[in-house]
Amino acid sequence: MRLSRSRIGVVVLFAAMTLTLTALAFPAVLGLDKPDGNQNRVVASTKYGPLTEADRDFVVKVRAAGLWEYPLGESVLERGTTKEMKTAGEHLIVGHAGLDAMCREISPELGITLPNRASPQQEGFVTTVNSKSGKEFDSSAVNIMRVTHGQIFPAIAKIRASTNNTLVRQLADLANDTVLDHITVLEKTGLVEYDQVTFKQTGPAKLPKEKVTPPPPQPGEQVLVLKDRPDLNVDTAAPTPTPSPAAP
Repeated sequence: MRLSRSRIGVVVLFAAMTLTLTALAFPAVLGLDKPDGNQNRVVASTKYGPLTEADRDFVVKVRAAGLWEYPLGESVLERGTTKEMKTAGEHLIVGHAGLDAMCREISPELGITLPNRASPQQEGFVTTVNSKSGKEFDSSAVNIMRVTHGQIFPAIAKIRASTNNTLVRQLADLANDTVLDHITVLEKTGLVEYDQVTFKQTGPAKLPKEKVTPPPPQPGEQVLVLKDRPDLNVDTAAPTPTPSPAAP
């Protein structure tokens, strides 16, 4: 049976409209109505709530932070030249051991693969600090970590305010307390150079993505565990604020 040209035109038009509507509807059905790289894009549905790219990145970043700040805390505890430095080292170790334990606990529930190494930039921080000695070691450690803690602090608040995933929300709560505690003990060393710290933590990123992204673990590689240190007897959940200079 032959179709007239007008009938053919109607069929082609209907087919084109069907394909267009399907293309528009299909991503929405899959939950992929937002392009890759959009931090609000839902990447998994879990019994704890939807998991967005921002949620997933947050868990990975908390884990990666511990992979360099925990060993640096050990160095500060061993090599710091003042009591305040050694106290800061203790808080870094205990705080990141706690965050790491939670990351390892929730990551299988959320289908998140954790890194076993910090990013190249973060590993460079450790190398830089450990190359110093005496007071230079103290100052370098304090100011590098004060910058990084100042950068992650507002990111924690953003995740806490926006996430719909209960496990990510719990991690954000713990991270908020821990980072505030670390900022507090770092400031109590008296070594924070506030003008430089503010400039560095608010300046635009200058490194390519591969420098600030932790590498994925190798196939079959065991998850690295940051050892708990109950012997240090440190509470990182309720930091004591630094007294105001105006206080009597």
